[in-house]
Amino acid sequence: MKRRHSMYFVATAAAAVLLVACNTTGPATSQNKTGFFVTSANPGKGADFGGLAGADRYCQSLAASVGAGGRTWRAYLSSNAAGASPAVNARDRVGTGPWYNVKGQLIASNVDELHGTNNLTKQTALTEKGDIVSGRGDPVNQHDILTGSSPDGRAIADGKDNTCGNWTKSGDGSAIVGHHDRIGLNESPPMKSWNSSHPTQGCSLDALKKTGGGGLLFCFAQN
Repeated sequence: MKRRHSMYFVATAAAAVLLVACNTTGPATSQNKTGFFVTSANPGKGADFGGLAGADRYCQSLAASVGAGGRTWRAYLSSNAAGASPAVNARDRVGTGPWYNVKGQLIASNVDELHGTNNLTKQTALTEKGDIVSGRGDPVNQHDILTGSSPDGRAIADGKDNTCGNWTKSGDGSAIVGHHDRIGLNESPPMKSWNSSHPTQGCSLDALKKTGGGGLLFCFAQN
């Protein structure tokens, strides 16, 4: 009886160890190191997120909804100088990397790589839920991602509204967007840019849809 009891204890312990191993090598591991996603939806007011702080809170809330809220999340958005407030560069807000999507695929190792040769494509620019965002050629095109940024991730000082009033407008105005699928109307560099392709035709959801967008954001874990 003692031998049988001992064997049962060993088998039970082994099973427990195996269960723990499975839980730590499955989706939870990818999720724990998740540092990048595209928002799965717009909160409802087009390009008006309540400024950078509101956009950051939205990224944080979506991350928390899938168990990745233990990190500090920032929206990849630039803003223009206004009054005593200086311009803010998107590249300065997202930390130092590396950043992985929800499936554990590396997007970029650092800020320079992110704005150089990164691994951001339609297949890797996944939402916080792990879904692919529709792009050019799909029944609904949502490849325009709001950034308000130049190709190197900085605010654009050309006197134009490139940020929908620093992300407070949902009517008139304009914002620079990038193409998450790296596809556009032609083969020019802007059309293949993930963060700086063209301006929108307005700041409302309806206006954003006209050029192939849904008011989505890139979210990065800062830490």
